[in-house]
This record gives sequence, C-alpha cells and structure tokens, in this order.
Amino acid sequence: MKFLVCISNVPDTTTKIAFTPDNKEFNKAGVQFVINPWDEYALTRAIELKEAAGSGTVTVLNVGEADTEPNIRKALAIGADDAIRVNAAPQDAYFVAEQIAAVAKEGAYDVILMGKESIDYNGFQVHGMVGEMLGIPTVAPAMKLDMSGNTATLEREIEGGKEIVTVNTPFVASCQQPMCEPRIPNMRGIMTARTKPLKVVTAVGEPARTTVAEYALPPKKQGVKLIDAENAGELIKLLRNEAKVI
Repeated sequence: MKFLVCISNVPDTTTKIAFTPDNKEFNKAGVQFVINPWDEYALTRAIELKEAAGSGTVTVLNVGEADTEPNIRKALAIGADDAIRVNAAPQDAYFVAEQIAAVAKEGAYDVILMGKESIDYNGFQVHGMVGEMLGIPTVAPAMKLDMSGNTATLEREIEGGKEIVTVNTPFVASCQQPMCEPRIPNMRGIMTARTKPLKVVTAVGEPARTTVAEYALPPKKQGVKLIDAENAGELIKLLRNEAKVI
C-alpha cells in the first residue's frame, strides 16, 4: 500500500499575526512555522496503517519553497519513508491541488491523506479538488480510518451524527481528531530523517487563479460596559442597537 500524505507549513498557533506595509502578504519575520496540526493526524495514521500491515510506504508531499524543508524533515523523523517538495509557493487552493494531483498520478498512490484544512486559511477545499482532478472518491472529514486489503472503512462527522462509509483504493481522505494521537519524533527518528530521500520537483500547470487584494486584522476588542442589575432595559437596548446580537 502506497500512502501519500500532504502537509502544509503553517505559523505556530501562538504566532502574533502581522502583514507587510501594503497589507498584501503575511509578514514571516520572526515567525515559527510548524506542520499543520490537522496534517499530523493524517501522517500518523498512515504510519500506523503501514506498520499494522507490515509493508507499504508513506511519502510526504509539500508544496512550498526551501524554507519548508525543516518541517518536511520533521515528518520524516516522525516515520515517513521519503518526501517530495514541489518547489513553489502555495499560492491558492487550486494551484496546490493541481500539484498534489500531478504527483499522485505519477506515483500511482493508493491512499492520499491530508488534514481537513490548514490552520492559517481554513479553506477546506484542497482534498475535494484533488479527488476531482484524479477522478477518485473523496471522504471528508474523516475521524477514523481502517484498512482491510484494498478496502477502507472511514467514519466522518455529518450534521447531527456520524456516517460510516467504505471505499476501495485509490481514494482521498481529509483527517481530523480523534483519528489517532499524533507522534513526536524520537532521537532515532531525527537521526535517520537526515538520510531519507527528499525529492524536489518543479511545479506544473497554470499560475494561481486568485490574488490577494488585501489582508486586514480583526477590529480591536472594545472596552466592557457595566450595566446595573436593576437597569435591564438599558442592557437590552445596548445588546440590540450596539452589539446587534438580539
């Protein structure tokens, strides 16, 4: 079984967000980048399934420039066998999906996994696009994934409950908790990651279909207004006219 796990390079969740002076780009200065947390579920589960089967490979794929390689090496340290980096900035969801689909088609992977979304843009788009480009089923978002031969059983969250589906390989699935417990690289994994193959390939297809007009931070929180308990009418008025929540 050949697994392809797609990972994004995203700012740490504690990062203070800032933009360039023209508000058209995220300011990376002083920012610590990590593997997208949702993608860690996909990576760990792929490794677990490979280990349970006693055979197979797990390949990590990232669409990004050279500065993403430390986190690609971290994914190799966690347990992936090899890695591919598409040498291009991830400009928009369609562009990224196009790169993933091209790599997946060339490598004839059985299972393509990724997180349900990246924590920076929360687009929830790439998995569906990849499945459509490859003409194979997509299951999203998956909370559980088990394999029996070439058949997968997945559990996903739906409105008001859960749904259990089965699908034959090849397929795409996006992952979320509680699929597994993400792994932390151990010393042996960190040492072996240095020698594992990391292939850099050129991007394919057209440039991004979308461009950023402007980024903007949320408005600053306003001060709290205290209303006497006896003045419920004033409270209701403020909630209706200022806060606009009723």
